[in-house]
Amino acid sequence: MTIHSDERPAQVGDLAQLRIDRGAAPRRRWLPWAVLLGLGIVAAAVYPAARAYVEERRAPEVDIAHAVQPAASTPGGSTDLPVLVATGYVIARRSSDVGVKTGGRLALIGFEEGTRVRKGQVIAQIEHADIDAQLEAARRGVAEAEAQLAQAVATRDEDARNLERQRALAKDGIATTATLTAAESAAQVSAARVKSAEAAIASARARVHVTEEALENANVRAPFDGVVIRKRAEVGETVSPFGVAGQATREGGAIATIADLRELEVQTEVNENSIGKLKAGMPAEVKVQAYQDQSFKGRVRDIFPSADRAKSIVEVRVSILDADERVKPEMTASVTFQEPHAPNVLIGSPRSTSAAPGANGPAEPIVLIPKRAVADQGGRPTVWVITGVTASRRAVTLGKDRIDQVEVRSGVAPGEAVVLNPPPTLTDHGRIRIKGGS
Repeated sequence: MTIHSDERPAQVGDLAQLRIDRGAAPRRRWLPWAVLLGLGIVAAAVYPAARAYVEERRAPEVDIAHAVQPAASTPGGSTDLPVLVATGYVIARRSSDVGVKTGGRLALIGFEEGTRVRKGQVIAQIEHADIDAQLEAARRGVAEAEAQLAQAVATRDEDARNLERQRALAKDGIATTATLTAAESAAQVSAARVKSAEAAIASARARVHVTEEALENANVRAPFDGVVIRKRAEVGETVSPFGVAGQATREGGAIATIADLRELEVQTEVNENSIGKLKAGMPAEVKVQAYQDQSFKGRVRDIFPSADRAKSIVEVRVSILDADERVKPEMTASVTFQEPHAPNVLIGSPRSTSAAPGANGPAEPIVLIPKRAVADQGGRPTVWVITGVTASRRAVTLGKDRIDQVEVRSGVAPGEAVVLNPPPTLTDHGRIRIKGGS
């Protein structure tokens, strides 16, 4: 390798520039430690809040509900306890498919949907010109029979007088026996003709009555006071008591459906496993789907004596006691069957049987919580009660089921919040987060 001579003087010059500046300020070696100390202080101050934030984020998120008393949980303010909910349809207790008694063409329709009718009112009429003619002929027959009767009576009276003359002549020996016998025969024949004429009159009058009934059968009358809720025929259509082929809108020959809207009820079906909870006369709350914010008072009118084998259901009828014009047949309705109780007395507890005026001790309030809040812990029912931001496990004593709720005889007070569907990550007195909360 060849070393050039001009490189060495340059290196000597560089070394000459290396010297200590005696006038420079001294280094601050404490500054890094001060920064570290400040960071430590900040970390110590922030750590509790950060730890609480992390614990809060890691806490299980839960839904809650509050333990309530029936008076506060029933929208209508009723203190009756719910037992069962069923759905069905509004129907009129009295409803009739009104049809014709005889076939023919409709000449008159005196109603539309919504028309109010009175019992016995003619609401439709079939063409009856032929029946009118038959009735006129029958009435003429009566007049003819009456004229024949008058003639027969006159002949009978004449023959009776002739018989009396022949008897007087025969007594004096003037008339012969043959003449007297002939007069007696003529009188008997005349009397028989009178009876025949009277029978003819009765027969003619019966034919008039039959024809009048046929004419009346051409009229369709309302069977009771009500409202036409369905019109099934129009003027000019041919109808029959048994229906007309191809006209399925008139089942059985009905031309209208009339209902008494003063007595409405809900036709519902209850599973046979739950029918034991119901009894005739028990109160109920009725809601129609069209007016969910309005409830109506009801009462169980009838529980059918037989069940449907195929569906395993029993039909139940619930009368609507305060229905108004908004409630209409065929509307969908829900029925909440209720069990009446003395206010603020726990049904099923020993005090419920002895809670009477003068009984010792205050009556225990009925507390209801959702069934979803009850968990099983070692074979015993428990709930998780919320206090602040923590949940505590608490053993409870349960009472009767109330649809989606259950009575709590002990362990939970009214107003306390409980966890719904408790997750397995809950710990006793552990922190929780409420869904939708801050």
